[in-house]
Amino acid sequence: MENVANDPPASGIELPATPPAQPIALHGLLDVPADADATVLRDLATRQAAALRREDEAHRVLVQVVLGGGSLDALCGHLAALLDASVLVTTTDGRVIAEAGPRGDLAAARDTEAFDRTGRLVVEHEPVGVRVGDPEWLRRALVRIVAGSVDEGRLAAFTTARELGPTDIHLLERAATVAALALAREQAVSAVESKYRAEFLRDALAGRAGGEHEALAHAESLGWRVASHFVVVVAETDEDDNATTRSAEEVRSLQQRFTRAWVRAMGARDPLTPVMGFSQEVVALLPVGPDADTDQVMAQVAEVAGVVRGDGGGGRRTFSTGVSRVVTSMAGLPAAYDEALKAVAVGRQVHGDSALTHVDGLGIYRLVALVPDTDDLRRFVTDALGPLATDDAAEHADLRRTLEVLIDTNLNVAETARVLFFHYNTLRYRIAKLERMLGPFTTDPQLRLTIAVALKVLQMRGLTR
Repeated sequence: MENVANDPPASGIELPATPPAQPIALHGLLDVPADADATVLRDLATRQAAALRREDEAHRVLVQVVLGGGSLDALCGHLAALLDASVLVTTTDGRVIAEAGPRGDLAAARDTEAFDRTGRLVVEHEPVGVRVGDPEWLRRALVRIVAGSVDEGRLAAFTTARELGPTDIHLLERAATVAALALAREQAVSAVESKYRAEFLRDALAGRAGGEHEALAHAESLGWRVASHFVVVVAETDEDDNATTRSAEEVRSLQQRFTRAWVRAMGARDPLTPVMGFSQEVVALLPVGPDADTDQVMAQVAEVAGVVRGDGGGGRRTFSTGVSRVVTSMAGLPAAYDEALKAVAVGRQVHGDSALTHVDGLGIYRLVALVPDTDDLRRFVTDALGPLATDDAAEHADLRRTLEVLIDTNLNVAETARVLFFHYNTLRYRIAKLERMLGPFTTDPQLRLTIAVALKVLQMRGLTR
């Protein structure tokens, strides 16, 4: 067949020749040499295909986690493999509740400013998105875990191996939806388990848990182990939820967070330790050694409380803690619970918020706290201390301090002068002034006892002034 494409048109008008095909110039857009067009296109196609394969794999893994009812730990494990990074799930205040990935990355991350000394992710300083911080070799990416309109926590990736970018954020955001489902499922299961655990512990604290063997068996069936020697620890938030301006939902969320913090901190020591939250308090039966003294017990409690408290950031509320004497049977649990309650209440009055108090450290305060009429206590202080019961004059607090040290040193003038950095004659002058105001307390032991008790009452917050 004759090719007419190159024949001149019948009209005799000569058309311009068609220019030869030219390669597509991508170098202006992608900054590559003009002769590398085919290579660039192949690279782009390869990268796009890899991204699609990764997206498909991520989708498959996330669906598998959802359908399989996977835990947060399982989700972190899959994400760590997909991202080649360490992955963490934290609460809204930064407490780590699940993690997976290279231990080197996890250790390196915890040694940076991203975490405080207790291992809490400092969420208030770690923005959502991709960040290269100090040190520069640690890359991290964070997204929020949101269920409806409620912020449930953070999902974070840390790596020293590669750059993190928008595609990693996209994957984390998709995984955060799965994390929200896993959290909701765990909270639902925990709520059912907590109902039965709470009922048992309430009965045990009230002495209604039955005989020793029956109570221990019941505790074991709930996943708890009651040690042969333990102390009752009561941690109570310092904020009065009955007089708060917070909404009921916010108060409930804060208390749940507070309880979870104690459960996790205790679980890190012994996952079978009984821990339960009630209203504003958390109760734990902390196992101790059979020969543990008070100092050793308080060191253990202080360590756990320090983990729960962290650095105080992330919206954490302050709390006070009371500790009972050592208990060796379930029959002694109600009395020990009363001791811990008394320790936390009186300890806060004496030492202020965030107090940590053992019942044996209350001394005379324990008796004073039994007096229900605070007006009567105020009158007692005024009668015993006279003008020193108030701070109407600038010297009153200073004179009370002198009086306290004198009584604490059993009227040892030389030791009191050393403690207060006073000259001996100056202290003698002050003692004479105090006796003119209060009476001959240096020679009258009954008056001295009355003054000593009044000073202790005065130190209890909310009872005087």
